Amino acid sequence: MEQYSQVVALWQSYKIVSAADLDKYLDSFRILFAFHSGKIENKEITYHDTREIFENGRVVSYTGTPRALVEQQNQKLCYEVLKEKIVKKEPLSMELVKEIHKVLTSGTYDERRYIENEERPGEFKKHDYVTDVHEVGSAAEDVENDLTEMFAEVNAYEGKDVLKAAAYLHARFEYIHPFADGNGRVGRTLMNYYLMTHNHPPLIVYDEDKRMYYECLQKYDEAEKLNSLYEFLKYETEKTWEKALALADGMKPERKGLSDFTQSM
Repeated sequence: MEQYSQVVALWQSYKIVSAADLDKYLDSFRILFAFHSGKIENKEITYHDTREIFENGRVVSYTGTPRALVEQQNQKLCYEVLKEKIVKKEPLSMELVKEIHKVLTSGTYDERRYIENEERPGEFKKHDYVTDVHEVGSAAEDVENDLTEMFAEVNAYEGKDVLKAAAYLHARFEYIHPFADGNGRVGRTLMNYYLMTHNHPPLIVYDEDKRMYYECLQKYDEAEKLNSLYEFLKYETEKTWEKALALADGMKPERKGLSDFTQSM
């Protein structure tokens, strides 16, 4: 059995039926997901600060900009908002994506977007934005129709290749680029929401892999090629759950002993 299939089997063995179950199995994951998802677009975000926010609701000796802290607090709140919906397997909807965006971007819109463009967290963009070298993205007036079609299409899918559907959802969402800001964070959250409501493991797009991530998204934008993103997400899923899988298999990670550090050269 390939490693990805093993990870799916491990996740399904958890038999998650409550929000408490999600808390148990996503204890470390939700912090790492929030850190990497935020770090991809905001270099000021640190793992230490993210963990402090999730575990203690505060940070100590912070010297960065307030936005980085607000974004990570929003990530924590978003998980709390979504976990009951995940357990109930609520389908993708316009209301859901607006709620995710409102929670994740509350207090983070800059003056130009908020004052000059009159755009708000939880509302679709009112202006067109250059999203790539090829200026992809739906026109502001087309966003609702494009999202409605995409949600209907993905919600109707009953096949077994859940990750392929999730890859399509993510690529298409990022192409549509429905909001003035926060599309990446919302898209990654929405993708994991879909995976978990279909009894598949969520994944982390690691900050150190973001160049490959953007290249895969660009391949979809330019030529509607999805396989690169699909394979990338499979790799990230395996990377996300590698340690949990090893522990489940009874494999104790190797660590250096004292002799490794005290042997003379």
